[in-house]
Amino acid sequence: MTGTGSADDPWQLTTAPGTSAYTMHRDEAADPPALVCQVGSTTLKYRLSAVDDLAAWLREQADWVDLGAADEQKAAQPGTVEAWGRDEANPVGGWYGLRKGYRGRFGMYLPPLLEALGLAELTHEKRNNRIRAI
Repeated sequence: MTGTGSADDPWQLTTAPGTSAYTMHRDEAADPPALVCQVGSTTLKYRLSAVDDLAAWLREQADWVDLGAADEQKAAQPGTVEAWGRDEANPVGGWYGLRKGYRGRFGMYLPPLLEALGLAELTHEKRNNRIRAI
């Protein structure tokens, strides 16, 4: 991974299958503090707390978890990272995504960041990727 995670020097990441490049950076001044994910011309925003919260949840699972990425308008497969990122039982009580209409794809864009930060291990298959805490 390159970049420091600032707006001027974002993290350069690729999706688990390695098919799409994107950037992420921290916006600690936002309310609530955010991760800004830039995928082409599309901007997605997630709560910054998602990094630590997802890492903690993965440690609790103590095994591989499917990513289950899905758009906001589609239902997430139960038991996946995507479903946890929307679950009312998670630490924020629902969606980690902050931009209405673009709150989904949590299971697509957060796991590669956790891997790059050394918090998790990710598979890199063409489809059906999984993640586990290190």
